[in-house]
Amino acid sequence: MASSTVENYLKAILHLEEPSGSTTVGEIAKNLGVTPGTVTIMMKSLSEQGLVNYQPRKKLNLMPEGRKAALRVVRRHRLIELFLVQVLKLDWSEVHEEAEILEHVISNRLLDRIDKMLGEPTHDPHGDPIPDRDGNLAVVHATALAEVGDGDYRVVRVSDDNPDLLGWLNENDLTIGEEFVLTHPNRAAGVLEIARKSGSRIQLGVNVAEQVYVESLKP
Repeated sequence: MASSTVENYLKAILHLEEPSGSTTVGEIAKNLGVTPGTVTIMMKSLSEQGLVNYQPRKKLNLMPEGRKAALRVVRRHRLIELFLVQVLKLDWSEVHEEAEILEHVISNRLLDRIDKMLGEPTHDPHGDPIPDRDGNLAVVHATALAEVGDGDYRVVRVSDDNPDLLGWLNENDLTIGEEFVLTHPNRAAGVLEIARKSGSRIQLGVNVAEQVYVESLKP
């Protein structure tokens, strides 16, 4: 079993390479809060293990085995988050940090029991897809609220990086599955207003709307 440090590196690379299929030593260093020199040493080691395609001063990416290992960590993390929310009743703003710790120590046997207990779920509490046992990861077709125009929408995913944001969304009932109408967004002023079907309205800044992902309710 890979060390927690190796797993954190693989997971970070998986996240960073999503848009373009590759990332850099500098991006990894910034994401993990370490020096580029430290990342370089680790990349050389992961390359020797066949987990990363790495060459000095060039972009890098995960090899097939590295991607499988990273997806196993993501699967553990997201199932743990869902377990903590649904079974232990923790708030969704509290579970990310707990899962960051537990993802490295939980056994496959216990993880399978959790998966079955939860009904083999496909998404975590924040709307992120959970990789299946074979490492298949569904694509979430969603757009940041800050980028859409007037219309009817449903929240399908939110960023889990900021506990304060999650707390605010929870207080305002702007959670996964919530439906609303966006009308006349004032992006110049940095403010959007949405209306729920109940008639209540919420104003939120564009910086918040950039971390809330939605799908249109119209075909």
